[in-house]
Amino acid sequence: MEIRKAILGDWSELERIFGCARAFMRQNGNGTQWVDGYPSEELVARDIANGDCYCLVGGHGRMVGMFTFIIGEDPNYKTIYNGSWPNDKPYGTIHRLASDGSEKGAADACFRWCCSRFDTVRADTHRDNTVLRHLLEKYGFRPCGTVLVANGTERLAFQWERRGGSF
Repeated sequence: MEIRKAILGDWSELERIFGCARAFMRQNGNGTQWVDGYPSEELVARDIANGDCYCLVGGHGRMVGMFTFIIGEDPNYKTIYNGSWPNDKPYGTIHRLASDGSEKGAADACFRWCCSRFDTVRADTHRDNTVLRHLLEKYGFRPCGTVLVANGTERLAFQWERRGGSF
């Protein structure tokens, strides 16, 4: 799977992928995540303008997924409840990982790419997102506690750290 920076012209494909991801979440018992038009075109346009939005391109040359990878402090992670961050090292954060489900390996490609570029990587997700929670733990992300995002709702927080060698 190839990874490239997203451009504003990708919006219709990104929107299609978000629709597929929403349907997948609903089918897997996660009916509360990505509601009310989240992620919005405005939010994704900001991610693109900041150079933080990436497309996952499948073997047939078609976009099959996306993610946002932001390097630097995430304001939502300043306070953590029911646990703690393992350290205060600089980190990158994975947000808005989505796939249309047409090819396997979107999470693998995202995690490997992000973790090859930064020694500490964080992510968060809804409690009901059992699929992503399982994948995060499978790839060595440790549960650290809970954080509150901008709208005040709770997310489970995870952190991965390089422990010698590569990912």
